[in-house]
Amino acid sequence: MKFTDGYYSHHPMVDYFNSMEPETYGMKADNKPDVSLSVQDIGMSVPMGISAQNVAGIYSKIRMGAGKLEIQFPGYRTGNRNQQTPEMLGEDQRQALREMQMANEVRFNTHASFGLMGMMGRDERGNFSTYGANQDLMELKRAIDFQADMGGGSVVMHSGEFERPMTDMFIDDETHTRNLARDSSGRLLIRMAHTQEFDAKFDLLDARTSQKMETVQKDRLVAYPVWNRAEKDYRGIDINGNPTLIRKGDYIDYEKRKIVDPWDTIKGRVPKYNESTGRFEVARRHFDYFKKEAEEYNKYLHEKNGRELSFYEKIYPEEMFLRATLETQEGHARGWALQYGERVDRELKTLEKLRKAKEFYERLEREIPEEEKWKIMKQVPEFGDVVSSLVPSETKLPTKILDDLIKNQEKGLEFARQASTAQEQQAFDTNETKENLITPIKRLENHGVRMYAEAGIHALRRTKDPNNPVVVAIENLFPERFGGHLEELKWVIEKSRERMVNMLISPKIQLGVSRMPTEMDEVKLNEALTPGGKGMLQENPYYMGISKEEAEKIAARHIKATLDTGHLNMWRKFWQEDPRLTKEQNDAKFKDWYLKQVESLAKEGMVGNLHLADNYGFQDDHLSPGQGNAPIKETVEILKKHGYDRAITVEPGADASTDLSDFHGLMKTWRLFGSNVYGMGIGGGGPQVPQRWGDVQYSYFGQNRPPYFVFGGYAPSNDWTLWTAVPME
Repeated sequence: MKFTDGYYSHHPMVDYFNSMEPETYGMKADNKPDVSLSVQDIGMSVPMGISAQNVAGIYSKIRMGAGKLEIQFPGYRTGNRNQQTPEMLGEDQRQALREMQMANEVRFNTHASFGLMGMMGRDERGNFSTYGANQDLMELKRAIDFQADMGGGSVVMHSGEFERPMTDMFIDDETHTRNLARDSSGRLLIRMAHTQEFDAKFDLLDARTSQKMETVQKDRLVAYPVWNRAEKDYRGIDINGNPTLIRKGDYIDYEKRKIVDPWDTIKGRVPKYNESTGRFEVARRHFDYFKKEAEEYNKYLHEKNGRELSFYEKIYPEEMFLRATLETQEGHARGWALQYGERVDRELKTLEKLRKAKEFYERLEREIPEEEKWKIMKQVPEFGDVVSSLVPSETKLPTKILDDLIKNQEKGLEFARQASTAQEQQAFDTNETKENLITPIKRLENHGVRMYAEAGIHALRRTKDPNNPVVVAIENLFPERFGGHLEELKWVIEKSRERMVNMLISPKIQLGVSRMPTEMDEVKLNEALTPGGKGMLQENPYYMGISKEEAEKIAARHIKATLDTGHLNMWRKFWQEDPRLTKEQNDAKFKDWYLKQVESLAKEGMVGNLHLADNYGFQDDHLSPGQGNAPIKETVEILKKHGYDRAITVEPGADASTDLSDFHGLMKTWRLFGSNVYGMGIGGGGPQVPQRWGDVQYSYFGQNRPPYFVFGGYAPSNDWTLWTAVPME
């Protein structure tokens, strides 16, 4: 029914208009909000097993008056009564939910498992794996399937890819210069502890296993060689004997020849030798030193390859920092390998001389009569000089003595061979570890965004109505983890969309299985089966044969963001107040930062879902909007300004414990945006009025009459009537 004032009442909300409204008498309400939302615009979350135990529990929220619901699944992989998963709702329940949507004119969205924390495949020990990531992808896919059965809409999943220092937030920046934690003046805005700016910790992973290797700490000093460099310009030769111009600062060897490849493990740069001390120079280096080392290495690699480096080829300061330690271990192993290798040469030459001597004495002993052999016998001291002077030495024939010497020499040769080989193996293994040392963002860009892209493609394929697509909506999680900052979230979405586009338009992609025959030499086989190698490319099962422009539109439609106002407000506890400002001014500074983050995300058109939750900036307590200090009204206003027209979901967790029910959190939100229950309006919200005598508790105690239609097991018997005796239709 439409009224002349533009209000529109629709089911399941009651068609009612309170005669006590000031606007009924032409009066202007004095609490009109900055942004207009009606009751029908704002829905609520329903965690299955917590807020609702079954379909009837979902239905009870509709009877109370909720017109939009986000069905959330707390369970991870295997569900239970209190932590349900999508697959615990079978076809009967799904059919009931579909009918419930149609009969009651409500809409459902889905929240994938609360246990999903990004697509890095993180386990409880902090390690990552591609196998774990694929399991998480399966978890997300079954939430997508559930939402597809409900129709189009968003499927929310948490980000929170990995832990990173809050004072050193860099997105795909190997130079560590563009820091999200600082403002344009360089002032630090965010930190977790008063020492974090100086002792920030960076986790590093093994690219082969994805396991966490070690944590680099900024205030830790590392002993590192002082490299031998030219002190002036001069003409000379390089180590290959080619004439060249040697400039001041170039790496040179001890013969003042230019090092061609400074980072070569064998013929690379050498430490400076101090003739006065007879030692090679070593200095203690800070983390900042390795920023310059990384910059120098990337510049060298760029010039060597003659092209821009991929994200995977670039070296980050934290990687270079740990490389220094590994280079020391590698150099130590190579040095001992060389030392033992030289001993092998000596042992072989000595062994050859001993065997020739044995041949000589064997002939001599055969020619000397038995009674004359005593003349060539030698004394063999078995102890040290002092003991030998007191204890008579044993007398043996030369051949017996040589047999013992040869036996000992063979043992020495075996020791030198084994030791040299082991040290050489250790050097190679250390070098391999060094080369596979990566910062987590590389793994995210290489593997994690692939999982998001596949989820986006799955959402595309399960979409039934192109005008109402299934959307993967990645949510900003906690500040301590990558993806909690909205610029990080934007990066994840952009990279995921790029990978999805590539997967839609490339005839062949890496699938992880080779169809090439294995009858080839080991080197070629290894090259063929290396990730990214040609042997790993197969016919692309996702290939659509469309243009890049069309693929970009599809990716943008199916991969978006979920903005959580409560999670964003939790940055408040890490906010660094300016001591020159008052408390109110500092609060205003944080609010300005908060809303600029929202604006940055909104103007890109990335938001596909909105969670409204409030707190006081410390913990994710899910207060009802307006009950904490998050700028929720301003956030909604910004999103509406940029055309946001999708789901708005209240997550009223705290009210389930501290108020009468979680539904009261939804009613508080309606009230916050000016939509009290006894007056609904489309666009302009309900009558904008202050509190008055007609406001009983949170207004109308939930839905004050049943919906138009009930069906199936939810329909009452024919002899049931309302208390008013009005027949049920």
